[in-house]
Parts: sequence; structure tokens; C-alpha cells
Amino acid sequence: MITVYTKRVREIKKLKEDLERKLDVKLKFVPSGIEVDGESFSEYTASVVLEAIKFGFSVKKALLLKEEDFVFKIIHIKSHTRRNLRDIVARLAGAKGKAKRVISDISDCEIVIHEGDVGIIGEFMNVENVSTAIVSLIKGAKHSNVYHYLERMNVAKRGQIFD
Repeated sequence: MITVYTKRVREIKKLKEDLERKLDVKLKFVPSGIEVDGESFSEYTASVVLEAIKFGFSVKKALLLKEEDFVFKIIHIKSHTRRNLRDIVARLAGAKGKAKRVISDISDCEIVIHEGDVGIIGEFMNVENVSTAIVSLIKGAKHSNVYHYLERMNVAKRGQIFD
């Protein structure tokens, strides 16, 4: 039995039956958290999905983590810079969320910026490439260079030669 501590219990309560069916576990709500009961692998998968929901991902996006190749990664912004957090978050999001949306579209990853952290859900190699791109943006790289890097990684992933 695993306990996941979260403040988003209300959202999870609404979808409890659906989550239990899809994750093959039983969820029990306890003060300040959720107890997950099931087979060990199902418990682990459910805890990762619940952590993603806790971070700010929608239930639909968090359930992608049931897939074998999908991973969830958190990048702590302050681990990579001393600059003003508000400026870095604005830089990562871009005007009207454009930078975040472009990175997400190029990489086929789901991205959520929450307080001083960036959460990423996607296939392992895509998440690693997006992590590198986001850290580069945090450290001051140009957006166009980051987009170009991600596009180059997509081409390399498909097995094509890039000049």
C-alpha cells in the first residue's frame, strides 16, 4: 500500500471509479492524501499518475503514464539559475503561452509550468530532449536555437540524416 499526499483530492474524488478501473487499484481517501492498494506494479503506476495530477496535469494527460514508454519528469528552475524566477517562468511560457506550446508541439510532450518547476510527460527520449531544451532556455539560450535543437532531435530520432 502506497500513500500519495496531495491537495487536489476533490478532482480525484470525482474520477475515483474511472481511475480505479484504468489503473487497476483501489483508492482510499485519508486525511491529506490518498492510499493506493493493488499489485505492486499497479500501485507504482498509480502513484506516478497521482503525482502528475498533483503537479497540475489533467487526469487525461496523467493517464498517459500508464503506457510503457512514457515518463514524468520535473525540472526545478532554481537548480539551474539565480535569476528572477518570474522572468524565467515568463521566458519558458512565452507570450500568451506560445513558447511552451511550440516546444510541446515539436516534441510531442505535455508540459506544465507550476510555480518554480516544469513538469514534462512524454516518451523517454522526447522528455530527455525537452529537458535539455528547457534547461537551455533557463540558462538564457535563444528560443529559435532551442526550437531548432528539438527539430534536429526529431529528425535524428526518425533515422534521417540532418545537414
